Amino acid sequence: MPKIVEELSDATVRKLKHGTIKGVRKTQMRSIGDPCTAYHSVGGVSGLLLQCRPPMHNNELGARSWILRVKVGGKRRDIGLGGYPDVTLSKARELAREYKEKIKGGIDPVEEKKKAKRRLIVSQAKMITFNQAAEKFLAGKVREFKNPKHAAQWGSTLNSYASPIIGEIPVAEIELNNIVQVLQPIWLEKTETAKRLRGRIESVLSWATVGGFRSGLNPARWKDNLEHVLQNPSKITKVKRHSALPYHQINLFLGDLKKRTGTAAKALELLILTAARSGEVRGATWEEIDLNQRLWTIPAERMKASKEHRVPLSDVAMALLEGLPHMDGSDYVFPAPRGGELSDMSISAVVRRINESLISDGEKEYIDPKSNRAIVPHGFRSTFRDWCAEQTNYPNVVAEMALAHTISNQVEAAYRRGDLIEKRTLLMQEWANYCNTEHKSGKVVSIQEAVA
Repeated sequence: MPKIVEELSDATVRKLKHGTIKGVRKTQMRSIGDPCTAYHSVGGVSGLLLQCRPPMHNNELGARSWILRVKVGGKRRDIGLGGYPDVTLSKARELAREYKEKIKGGIDPVEEKKKAKRRLIVSQAKMITFNQAAEKFLAGKVREFKNPKHAAQWGSTLNSYASPIIGEIPVAEIELNNIVQVLQPIWLEKTETAKRLRGRIESVLSWATVGGFRSGLNPARWKDNLEHVLQNPSKITKVKRHSALPYHQINLFLGDLKKRTGTAAKALELLILTAARSGEVRGATWEEIDLNQRLWTIPAERMKASKEHRVPLSDVAMALLEGLPHMDGSDYVFPAPRGGELSDMSISAVVRRINESLISDGEKEYIDPKSNRAIVPHGFRSTFRDWCAEQTNYPNVVAEMALAHTISNQVEAAYRRGDLIEKRTLLMQEWANYCNTEHKSGKVVSIQEAVA
């Protein structure tokens, strides 16, 4: 029968140290020339030992720790239970009993600890904050953005509103109340910004879920989630329309515009003649222009709907393009002074200066009569659309395609394969003709006569 070891008391254990004293067994040499490590059997649980190392640096007792010497699957194991006195005698006996029960149940405590440690390491590696997740998400998505400015807007929105509140929270711990805390302060006052912010947070958290950094439903989703907490954006926001010029004044405006020189003025004129967006005009390259076919083909990556758009060029638009100089080293149709893309502000400045000039001459500026605000470049698309509806018999779909709008009717969109280029060619020529004639008291005068 195995020898029964007397249970030592706390007071006795406190005095145990390295050295040859009663109860000490020298069973292991640390290395050749080193003093041996002493193991004291403390009783209470078979195999429970207090490991004592030689004194160092005037420490009379030396380092002491608990060892459970036991067989696991026929192999002897020395299982560490922690240092003494951090792990007390009673705690060491408790741990020793737990480990022995696990061994009886076929569990190797050492392997179990190793697996737990590996899980912890993996868990810590996956524990990234929202800021870190957003940074990684943007780094992978940056090439999908149409321009660097869009990517910067993404980061700016998250940095301004989300980061101060949830930036340092691990993505795995972000819940609905955290999202509400971010959105609620700006939901009513800055609804459009808040809507974009919600979508961007949802995208970051979706990326984190796919990447294994979090699990469960996305707390930033709208459907069956935030829609029950926040007000419906459509019921609290008013559509902000760009100030537009009444179409019967387009001839007068073009007359004032043609008095101005410079690249931005020419870009604005093409914008009006083609009903294009500012970014589409400013980013236009000569490679996109086919003067022989009288077509301007804008690639999908430069379009709002991410779909290639062909623009028929009227006689006036052709004359404008053919008269433009080509800048060496730049392929832009309307290059900035240093050859890069023209800024949006430069086109807006043309409209502003025309109005300032009219005011200084004591004349009335160009304003939107509905909003009573000064017109803006993007408003000319509305001017064109109003003219289509009120002065032509072209179907709505033709006008909408001319504006590169997505067809709202999904059934019609599914069957509409072409882009109605022939009808749109006629439409854009009629628009150019209308823009270049004066509409006043029923009198039609060419713009050349009006300007003269």
